[in-house]
Amino acid sequence: MSINAFSEHFADLQDPRQTAKVAYSLFDILFLTVCAVVGGAEGWQDIEDFGEAHLPWFQKRGLFPAGLPVDDTIARVISRLNPEQFQCSFINWMRAVSSLSNGAVIAIDGKVLRRSYNPEDRASTLHMVSAFASANGVVLGQVKTDAKSNEITAIPALLALLDIRGCLISIDAMGCQTAIAAHIVEKGGDYLLAVKGNQERLSKAVRKALSSVVPGMSDIACVEQNRGRAEMREYHVIPATEVAREFPIWKGLTTLGVAIGYRYDPQGKESLEYRYYISSAELNKAQFANAVRSHWCIENQLHWVLDVTMKEDNCSIYRDNGAVNLATVRHMALNMLRLESGKKASIRRKQKMAAMNSDYLEQVILAGINGVDKK
Repeated sequence: MSINAFSEHFADLQDPRQTAKVAYSLFDILFLTVCAVVGGAEGWQDIEDFGEAHLPWFQKRGLFPAGLPVDDTIARVISRLNPEQFQCSFINWMRAVSSLSNGAVIAIDGKVLRRSYNPEDRASTLHMVSAFASANGVVLGQVKTDAKSNEITAIPALLALLDIRGCLISIDAMGCQTAIAAHIVEKGGDYLLAVKGNQERLSKAVRKALSSVVPGMSDIACVEQNRGRAEMREYHVIPATEVAREFPIWKGLTTLGVAIGYRYDPQGKESLEYRYYISSAELNKAQFANAVRSHWCIENQLHWVLDVTMKEDNCSIYRDNGAVNLATVRHMALNMLRLESGKKASIRRKQKMAAMNSDYLEQVILAGINGVDKK
């Protein structure tokens, strides 16, 4: 297996160490870290242990000719990498191994890494914003929010790094901002934004405009049985002509939509929820329904997997850039595991197989190098 194609995407990463004191190649340590997280490693000692177990496999490919670094060295190198440079390299890698079809849904949402804080400053907990290609379940990029900011400032920074031409960008109510909407349209994409109380005047206008179509069942309604619960979802869309005229500041506003969710469980509890949206795309009911459902993939296929399978919320690493860089490595590992389609198995099972079998580890890495097209 040649790893040259993979190394090219990370060749611009600056080594934070003094040249005279470098005993181990930066790429060797980075590649070891990615492989170890693919194999289920959760911390620096796990990474060292994984390297010891697979050392002949690494040395066969020309890595670590003088042996492995200890966990403190691995931690020091990865934690001192510039996270912005690392993220740009990650995004360039994803561009090289993937393509997005016209109209593809990219979901953007934030996630807190709950144990990534300095014990002396609980407010230092890391908050990441990620872009997720819903159709194929891969991360396209992520940025951290500023210490004194929130997702509103991080989302434009993430969008600036991505190629979103022809894509539909879905964001929850936090990202329902005129500047974000304009930025998406100017970059050649379309937006689908949830509308809530943080845009009070707009929210009232959207609700009023959709009030005439909300009663009654639509032809896109669906009923599901889920663990004893009965769930029904119904979707409606209308042109945004009047609202767009009233709110010209929302660039390209074309469609209004509402998603109605009804739930009944065996204990007799009922709930009825209305979620309102605006979009610059001309969406029919089926397209709107698909986009709304696709947005929640970022919770179910990314955040849930990071927490439950990869134990991200249990990771207490916080020094320097360790938390943010290891979060990027987790995204890299998850993408590789998803791109490997030869074995039909859960992410956790794939991790275990990669940890125990160097041949399967190589298969996962090759999938990350070669990539697939995203429909």
